[in-house]
Amino acid sequence: MAVVHALAALPKAHVHVHLDGAMRRSTLLELADRAGVAAVLPSGYGSFAAFTDTITAAAACLRTPADARRLVHEIVEDAALAGAVWVEPSMWPGLFGGRLGTDADVLDVVLDAGRAAQDRYGVGFGLVVAANRNRPPHEAVALARLAVRRRDDGVVGFGLDGDETAAPGPLFAEAFTMARDGGLLAVPHAGELTGPSSVRDAIEVLGADRIMHGVAAAADPVLLDRLTAGDIALDVCPTSNVMLSVVPSLARHPLAALLGRGVPCSINADDPLLFDTDLLAEYTRARDHLGLTAVQLAACARTSLRHSGAPDELIASALADIDTWLQH
Repeated sequence: MAVVHALAALPKAHVHVHLDGAMRRSTLLELADRAGVAAVLPSGYGSFAAFTDTITAAAACLRTPADARRLVHEIVEDAALAGAVWVEPSMWPGLFGGRLGTDADVLDVVLDAGRAAQDRYGVGFGLVVAANRNRPPHEAVALARLAVRRRDDGVVGFGLDGDETAAPGPLFAEAFTMARDGGLLAVPHAGELTGPSSVRDAIEVLGADRIMHGVAAAADPVLLDRLTAGDIALDVCPTSNVMLSVVPSLARHPLAALLGRGVPCSINADDPLLFDTDLLAEYTRARDHLGLTAVQLAACARTSLRHSGAPDELIASALADIDTWLQH
């Protein structure tokens, strides 16, 4: 009889998860009721704009620093329940619309909550500060400068969120240069809503260390070789890709093919609130619906850790524990 490895026991990192999109549904309903607004969670999204409207409405329910601290604690607790040893949420501070103060105020609240939560739940916490494609590039530069100033407080990366069709990645090159020069990981979204060229831009212009999504690269064999040779990881989110029509179905998702080509990939939930999923469910789907073996799942877990902003000692310990997991 084949051995079925317990996926919750597999040490892993959650490196593609949006702070506001990881709110628990029960928390959203409670906060929305308190704020006197309707909480609407569609079962599907007809467009990327409908998706972003939904996440903006959810973020609007976060009215106080206490709400933000609760959100962070619940994200870290959920990561622990999924067997993660490190969680690295992404956040565009402007999504809070000034309700928590300036962008610097927002970062301070979230980072302070992250430090408290990691002590409480035993899961490391790092933050990716993300620019927004729908905002002017000069705002991204200011945000990168702020992110670098908060590096010693827990900011580990700089990202680029939003609709890829709204503004190409190269417009934000200055911000990414500043972030990389300041010691942050470059982790832009690319290759989700547009083709392989956006992944190529993320590598060549933005200096990506990891690419959030990047699955469009599957259509370009030369680009796949470049990702493999450069050890540039893709943060893959299977359920999100299906629900936003990036791929036609889970059965046709390219994750297994990407791994087969040697591309380092991690498995992630993206926006658990909006896609009704979580990190453990994504690993389970990768096993049960995409046919990933225990060895492949362990490889994804290793990638999630090696390409994260986690401390070296945490990574080394978790990698050893993954080897132990495979032996049982």
